[in-house]
Amino acid sequence: MTVITTVEELEAIYGVTNDASTVKVADHVTPLYRVFIETSPFAALATIGPEGIDCSPRGDLPGFVRIHDEKTLMLPDRRGNNRIDSLRNIVRDPRVSLMFLIPGSGNAIRVNGRAHISVDPELLASFEVDGKAPRSVMVMTIDELYFQCARAIVRSDLWNPDKRVDPKTLPTPGQILAEMSENKVGGEEYDRAWPARAAATMW
Repeated sequence: MTVITTVEELEAIYGVTNDASTVKVADHVTPLYRVFIETSPFAALATIGPEGIDCSPRGDLPGFVRIHDEKTLMLPDRRGNNRIDSLRNIVRDPRVSLMFLIPGSGNAIRVNGRAHISVDPELLASFEVDGKAPRSVMVMTIDELYFQCARAIVRSDLWNPDKRVDPKTLPTPGQILAEMSENKVGGEEYDRAWPARAAATMW
């Protein structure tokens, strides 16, 4: 196996970056990038901390990431598994990345920057849905923002309904939990109860 160990070796293989890959980078939310962020119902949040890296899905109503101003994004922390891996990382290392996806669009929007976690009561209340506020909000200062080349989404045919996988062909969360816990957690009852449990704790 031949391993690349220097930036110079990489650049010798990939060549010079073209203008379209560099001029698209902004250090703030531009009017056109605003459209993408306000339309997106899903983003992946990447963080880093002493234990390593983490990438966590974040999804909500379109525009769930609030554009506070052209340099600041706000992301409410909705109900989840309560592991708080991303939040643990942010309080120790502020570097974060967001990747926004929009169903049907080949373009992904990437945002890199630094963040902190706020529990300001007025801010939390401003993100209420169905009378329920998040327990915290990530406040992100943008360092760079740009769109990602569409080739990955085009190659994957991600939004093609004919390529959707039947969930019944995949292991269920209950099965995975049962396997990992020697049947102490999870199982068929876990899977049966999940839809109602999720509906009652969505926000």
